[in-house]
Amino acid sequence: MTAPSPSFNDILATLPDIAHLAGVVLTAPDGSTTTLEKRPGQAGSVAVYHALWLTFGEINAEAARQGLAFYAEHTADARQRLGAHPNIDRLLAIAEQAAPTLHCTPILL
Repeated sequence: MTAPSPSFNDILATLPDIAHLAGVVLTAPDGSTTTLEKRPGQAGSVAVYHALWLTFGEINAEAARQGLAFYAEHTADARQRLGAHPNIDRLLAIAEQAAPTLHCTPILL
């Protein structure tokens, strides 16, 4: 028997602390930005993107694949319901559709 895979909440508990952050800004090569604010329903995504930035220095294909693993069960749901999880959809596009690498800038409190 195999052990169950860790859940998103289990993984979140292992990611670097984001208490010092208000959010993160993601910048595409064309200069367009997306801001993820640390608020209910989005704080987990801030933690994921921040951890990816700390590890990879940018959100490239390798980082995106790791992020999809971090999202655990939510990644499968995102594949089934396109558009329901835009922060996961963004990683899917980078990892699987060669979408451009994103720069990540933390927003300090």
